[in-house]
Amino acid sequence: MELSGLLAALVFTSIFAGIYALLCLGLNLQWGFTGLFNIGIAGFYAIGAYTTAILTTPPSPYHLGGFQLPIPVGLLGALLTSGVLAYLIGKPTLRLREDYLAIATIGIAETLRLVLKNEAWLTNGVQGLRDIPRPLPGAFGRAYDLFYLGLVVGAIVVVYVASERLIRAPWGRVLRAIREDEDVAASVGKDVFRFKMQALVLGSMVMGLGGGFYAHYVKFISPETFNPLMGTFIVWVMLMAGGSGNNRGALLGAFIVWGLWSLSDLVTGLLPPPLDTRASYLRVILIGLVLQGILLKRPQGLLPER
Repeated sequence: MELSGLLAALVFTSIFAGIYALLCLGLNLQWGFTGLFNIGIAGFYAIGAYTTAILTTPPSPYHLGGFQLPIPVGLLGALLTSGVLAYLIGKPTLRLREDYLAIATIGIAETLRLVLKNEAWLTNGVQGLRDIPRPLPGAFGRAYDLFYLGLVVGAIVVVYVASERLIRAPWGRVLRAIREDEDVAASVGKDVFRFKMQALVLGSMVMGLGGGFYAHYVKFISPETFNPLMGTFIVWVMLMAGGSGNNRGALLGAFIVWGLWSLSDLVTGLLPPPLDTRASYLRVILIGLVLQGILLKRPQGLLPER
């Protein structure tokens, strides 16, 4: 492969790693700093992608929307819709034990995926949404992927800086107190429910933003994209491997695990029959083994919480 091809592949891989880094930052705000067990990441990822797609695509007889709004409006819609969904989930569950939130989030995520799959009037069903616009599509020629990587990195920087400021502020110290012992936090007058709701909503909005960037890059989305493996499981692997409770660890885990996932695709593609038909399962096993190895050597992740 020529050098230009290697660079193009590296940029392509980095864009997806950056999108997953946004998901990891959102999950880190919820789990790493607050202890909220969200295993419905795919739902917020999907709702962000579909919201911006419906708002920005051309008119179509096959699905709702086609409003052709500017892409920034679509991304703002992704943020708001994901936040509203998180609020609706958190309202009845955050006052209960933490495992109820896990049950609620995974249930909502699967329900959303089935709605996206079966309600063709809304989302075009299994055919998915096409013709999702890209920002400035003809402005950079062959360097477009590099431009889009810059957009994703810019979003990561904004979310990272904002998250670090919040976590270092008194608000963040309350979140960590709730994570360690919410009864103690409540005993000193902190409104535990309100702080947990804020963390859930803000983290979910970041996940929705990741979905928006994904939709505008690939230009086509379908319900199968947002399955539990690629929408939830791998994000948890990234956060656990990189270091829960550390934003730098979340970013590192996202890039390392996605890099390994991409590399495993190349390796399993070289397998002879009949192993090649089981390549997807072998990739999952490989990622699981990598996570086990990291956690055995460094139980707190590669960059543990400071």
